[in-house]
Amino acid sequence: MRDPNHLLLRRRSSLSVWAQLGIRLGLAFGLLALIVGFHWVERDSLRDNIDGHMSFADIIYFTMISATTTGYGDIVPITERARLFDALIVTPIRIFFLLILAGTAYTFVIKRIWSKWIMQRLQQNLTDHIIVVGYGTSGSEAINELIARGTAPETIVVVESDPDAAEQAESIGCTVLEGDATRDATLSAVRVKNARALLVSAGRDDTTILVCLTARHLAPDLPITASVKASDNEVPARAAGATTVINPVSFAGLLMAGTAQGLGIADYMADLASAAGRVQLRERMITAEETGRPLSEIRSGLGVRILRRGRAIGFWEEGAHSLQMGDRVIEIVPNAAPAASGA
Repeated sequence: MRDPNHLLLRRRSSLSVWAQLGIRLGLAFGLLALIVGFHWVERDSLRDNIDGHMSFADIIYFTMISATTTGYGDIVPITERARLFDALIVTPIRIFFLLILAGTAYTFVIKRIWSKWIMQRLQQNLTDHIIVVGYGTSGSEAINELIARGTAPETIVVVESDPDAAEQAESIGCTVLEGDATRDATLSAVRVKNARALLVSAGRDDTTILVCLTARHLAPDLPITASVKASDNEVPARAAGATTVINPVSFAGLLMAGTAQGLGIADYMADLASAAGRVQLRERMITAEETGRPLSEIRSGLGVRILRRGRAIGFWEEGAHSLQMGDRVIEIVPNAAPAASGA
């Protein structure tokens, strides 16, 4: 757990992968050059047990052996100064040099291979999952509500371009892909065709609409919910493929207007929308036993709407007098958890 009194500023490195690799290699060669320089200047302090002569090639050979191993004994320091240099300078450099090599190998080779393998394993198991594009205010609240309603965090896949936001989503157990959701490759990587639903809250309406276009192109039957800020963009979002379009500003205005006609309306709407409320809205497929019965006679909850072949039928309309096979109903059901706690 991170200490709140020990905060660190973080910023993504502006250096490319090749620039970082170049810096590490430059540092390694710089340390080797330092050792070569000292050994060449102090070559009389070294003894070659093979031919007794220290050439520049012997210096390079001894430097490489000293920097990577403890040596073979064919060339040895014979003065106190040379031995102290090898003990106090070369030995720490040897450890640091090995750390650079190991860290570079991990960062640029092992980590990439491991991450690719992990991603392939995750992709193989991605099915019936929920994809959330954007872990901002709306996206994070939606995920928290999904988890509160019983959705396992590992079945939620977050696509986020901001590294810090992606890390926050990962910290609560979500599967995370850091990338641009407007690209086909990104949505294909999270198996958008196998998803249960896509929730898009990209922060900008134009980006949200473009994500909807990309997703609808890849998954024609996927339910897509998009959050837009401007009311003028609700129609373009639907035209881009969004099944449901939510305007938080407009919805907040509706709730505020409702309070003018009764203070309990807004509270009840929030109660319905939240997993922490006393009641919840639930959508489900009707059972075989309910076929032919009126909506008012379902026993699992209070039926308020029927979804029949793309049409919404209210409880007061004639179509609600007889449920048909394939209907989905929206009902108000009690939330057992708050009721048990005396809410």
